[in-house]
Amino acid sequence: MIDVADRLAIHELFALYGHIIDERRWSEMELVFTDDVTYDATDFGHEITTSLDALRTHWMSDLSMHPLAHHATNIVISEDPDGTVRALSKAIGVGVKGRVGSGVYRDIVVKTDAGWRLKYRRAELRRPSPS
Repeated sequence: MIDVADRLAIHELFALYGHIIDERRWSEMELVFTDDVTYDATDFGHEITTSLDALRTHWMSDLSMHPLAHHATNIVISEDPDGTVRALSKAIGVGVKGRVGSGVYRDIVVKTDAGWRLKYRRAELRRPSPS
């Protein structure tokens, strides 16, 4: 069972992610991700990266690929029978032209000696259903 202190730390991890990405503080990404993070942003037309160094290099290569603001909401934390800790959240992004988009983050978080970190993240874009 995940205790209240760990739940709060995971919520703060998600908040820190938004601040670091929005302020383009790439050198501080280790405060959010494990060194061997897998980040799947294929739903946004990006490649899957499988390390913090690759993620940092990919993101720094094109600053226009990120909204001006990231907001994580509706965070739900669960633990699988094998101890894997998952987080499901909604994402709201505000673009440079003021357009707003919505997405879903599907994460696996791990507790390291340095605190909770994202080990796996899949970012999914919310789209209208075809009618």
